[in-house]
Amino acid sequence: MHPSTIPPRRDTGGAGLIPYGWSDDVASAYHPFQSPSLIPGRVVRVDRGGCTVATDHGLRPCEAGGPARAPGSEPPPAATGDWAALEPWPDGRLGLAAIVPRRTAIRRGDPDGSGYQVLAANVDIVLVVVGIDRPLRAGRVERLLVIAWESGAIPVVAITKTDLAADGFADVTDFTTGVAAAAPGVEVVPLSGATGEGVDRLAGLLAPGTTAALVGESGAGKSTLANRLLGSPRLDTGPTRRGDAKGRHTTTARELVVTPSGAILIDTPGLRAVGLADGGAGIDLAFPDIDALAAGCRFRDCGHRCEPGCAVAAAVERGDLSPRRLQSYRKLEREVEHEMRRADVRARRTETRTSKRRYRRSGVPEEDW
Repeated sequence: MHPSTIPPRRDTGGAGLIPYGWSDDVASAYHPFQSPSLIPGRVVRVDRGGCTVATDHGLRPCEAGGPARAPGSEPPPAATGDWAALEPWPDGRLGLAAIVPRRTAIRRGDPDGSGYQVLAANVDIVLVVVGIDRPLRAGRVERLLVIAWESGAIPVVAITKTDLAADGFADVTDFTTGVAAAAPGVEVVPLSGATGEGVDRLAGLLAPGTTAALVGESGAGKSTLANRLLGSPRLDTGPTRRGDAKGRHTTTARELVVTPSGAILIDTPGLRAVGLADGGAGIDLAFPDIDALAAGCRFRDCGHRCEPGCAVAAAVERGDLSPRRLQSYRKLEREVEHEMRRADVRARRTETRTSKRRYRRSGVPEEDW
């Protein structure tokens, strides 16, 4: 779905939550949590030990759990963009009693293999931000697009810092062509957050009530672009190193802000490691050209390597498909398969620990397990 075709949302919640995206859909998802003791809110920032939530009465600090929660029954860790049921403490503090089921979630695999991390929740558009002041890494763009598609949101690629093309960096047209080749079917918008050139085109994709998350490398210009959309320097920005255009991680937390036009932005820190949490469906969506070619392969489980009758390999031989793109596709597929195996191992270990706890409570001697 093209971003401009996202239907506008009819607001039904309290006036304080309307700017943060409260809608009929959100109200329906929150309905099971309705209670005189709970109030709705949206997580706008997550910090160590707590988070900040938007409520009908403004922004409030919040901590996990609530006065009525039993020990060990706390909700899962909150992510910026989550809708939540909040429980007031007698002293006026707010506790996060429950997380409303997420409509979409941007996830990345943890480098240590311990699972995955939710970068942002309930996002409509993922803005993959790529700076023109560094060499184009098409494989990284494809990886971010897999994560974006897998989230359930719509990806858009924003090519930033086009004002630097005159300073000897890449030609805007050539760079945009290279990005478009790695992002078939995805809107690609070259722009400059510093001068504002091209930003209006991107802003036209962000309808009021739409939540967009910015993801990309440190120093790619995410916060500068967000400030341009906000119309003021509300988010911290910093220079990049001249030698390699690396950023300095000015953004240290994922923060949700509302633009004057009514769109909602989630700025995120720069990503060094971008592991895939799962990505099976995301790969097919990020590589629609290979997915379409694969339909013509002789074997349904073709690995697109040396199998007879492989339509994908034939396309590479004809020059219709880039060998680099096929290599990237294979690499991401291998990573997804590896993550699935690790997830199976984690699930078995969890099941074993649970079984051991259950037997210990039952009083059965350990030698009889």
